[in-house]
Amino acid sequence: MLIETIRQICRAFPDTTEDIKWGQDLVFSIGAKMYAVVNLEPPHSLAFKCSPDEFGELIERQGIIPAPYLARAMWVQEQSAGEYLDRLELERLLRSSYELVRAKVPRRQQPGARSPARRKKRPAGKAVKRQVVDRAQRASGSKGRRSQRRKH
Repeated sequence: MLIETIRQICRAFPDTTEDIKWGQDLVFSIGAKMYAVVNLEPPHSLAFKCSPDEFGELIERQGIIPAPYLARAMWVQEQSAGEYLDRLELERLLRSSYELVRAKVPRRQQPGARSPARRKKRPAGKAVKRQVVDRAQRASGSKGRRSQRRKH
């Protein structure tokens, strides 16, 4: 399968970015997490993430192996892109890889995510209670329990 076809499939997914890493690998990512890697040098191997069920099924097929360095994260590698997976199956598997990785991207790192508005820190527990009591005492003009205990 031509690299351009793989690019076309991956770039159709929302917020996909692509860049070259390690000198010869075209990497497709979402939110700085990669979901597919194509080696730019022949025979153009293709690696992608898959579910544990798909992983077990795919590595039983000819031409598909556990991806070096990434197999423990359920990545497989088609040794020669386009020879063992047809376009429809590849589209489905790349979509699945994209969705699996996208689900793991923290919301603050997802493309288009706004940075959360900062809230004022509120004192916790007794400090909050003390502030409420102090405000109530100031409003009523009383001195509060502490000063009353000292008088008796």
